[in-house]
Parts: sequence; C-alpha cells; structure tokens
Amino acid sequence: MRRYEIARTASYDLEEIVDYLSDRGFDSGEQFLKKFTQKCRYLVSFPWIGKSYADLDPGLRGILLDRYIIFYQVTDEAVTIARVVRGDRDLTALF
Repeated sequence: MRRYEIARTASYDLEEIVDYLSDRGFDSGEQFLKKFTQKCRYLVSFPWIGKSYADLDPGLRGILLDRYIIFYQVTDEAVTIARVVRGDRDLTALF
C-alpha cells in the first residue's frame, strides 16, 4: 500500500507556513496542519488527481490547499511531498 512522505524542503516550507499562520492566531497554524494531513491522506488514495507540473520538473504534480500548492511526486511505494508554497510565488524559480 502506498504511503506519503514529506521531503526535507517541504518540511521547512511547512514550518514557515505554520509559524506565519500562528502569528495570526494559534488555531490557524494547527488548522492548516490538520487540513494538510487530510489532503496528504487523500493523495495516497487518489495520487493522480493533482495537476501536472511536468514543465517545472518531470513527474511533478500539485494540488491546492487554501492559497498554497502542495507539490508532490508519485511512485509505486509513496506520494512524496516535495514543496508546499503559496500559489502566487514564482514557481519556475523554485524548481
């Protein structure tokens, strides 16, 4: 059965997002992490649902979560979360 993994870069992204949201209210950061975890579990069951971002990196996919994009790659064993970034960022500069 497929599982999800969080790459180091995505882990750093999540820390920054939670810190930012927590500054605006403790529950905001916690709520984001809860929704993120739910979305990752959903991706394990339906990994091909996200949009292809192969123009940025071969095999890269993305799915929205609030104002953020969860970028991930799919293998037979896992859905690997590569980055979690705001959708208004220069995506070509990230990959």
